[in-house]
Amino acid sequence: MISVIIPTYNEEVALPATLRHLLKQPGNYEVIVVDGGSVDRTCEIVRVEPRVRLLPAPKGRASQMNAGARCASGEWLLFLHADTLLPEGALARLNALETDASVQAGGFLHRFSGNDWRLRLVSLLDNFRCRHSRVLYGDQAMFVRRSLFEQLGGFPDQPILEDVAFCEQLVRVTTPVLLAPPVITDSRKFVKMGVWRSFARVLLIILSVEFRLPVRPRAFFQDIR
Repeated sequence: MISVIIPTYNEEVALPATLRHLLKQPGNYEVIVVDGGSVDRTCEIVRVEPRVRLLPAPKGRASQMNAGARCASGEWLLFLHADTLLPEGALARLNALETDASVQAGGFLHRFSGNDWRLRLVSLLDNFRCRHSRVLYGDQAMFVRRSLFEQLGGFPDQPILEDVAFCEQLVRVTTPVLLAPPVITDSRKFVKMGVWRSFARVLLIILSVEFRLPVRPRAFFQDIR
C-alpha cells in the first residue's frame, strides 16, 4: 500500500484540484493531509472528503511530513505538494513496484502547468540536474520505503531545503529512480512572484545546493499563496 502524505498551509486554492485528481487514481493507497495551522478553508476542504485523513502538526514541511509518516501504514511513503498533480496511473505503478526490492526510493520528472517557455526551461534545467545527481526536490513527489525513511530518521528538522537534506542522505544508501511522465505543479506561485524573478530564485537554489554555497536567507523562501 502507498501512503500519500500532503503537507498544507493555506492551500485552499490548489488543494481541491490536487485531491480530485489524486482520488481518481486506481490503486491501493491512503491519503493523509497534515495541516500546519491554516487560517483559510484548507481544513474544511479536507474534512468533507471521507477518504482523506486530516492531521495537525506544527507548521513546517519537515514537521508536517514526519508527522504524516508516523501515522502512515503504507509500504511506500509518497510526499506530495498540495499544488502538484501526479501523472495518470502513478499509484498503480508504485503498487506494482512494492515487490521489487531493487527500488527503494524515487520521484518523478517535473514540469509546471501552462505553456510559458521560461517555466518549461526551469523544469528542463531541474530535470537535467536531477538526472545527474538523483537529489530530488519536494515538488517531484518523492517516494521512499517506510523502513528506509525510518532508518534515515525522516526529514531533518530544518525550516528550508529539508527535501534536499533528506535526499542527500538517501543517495548515500540507494539510487532513487526517476519516473516519467512528469508531475505537474501549478505555476501560479511563479507567475505571482514574477517568472524571471522565480527563474533566478530557482537557479540560485540549484547553485547553492550543487556547489555547497551558503543557504539563502529564510525570507528568500517566503510563502506565496
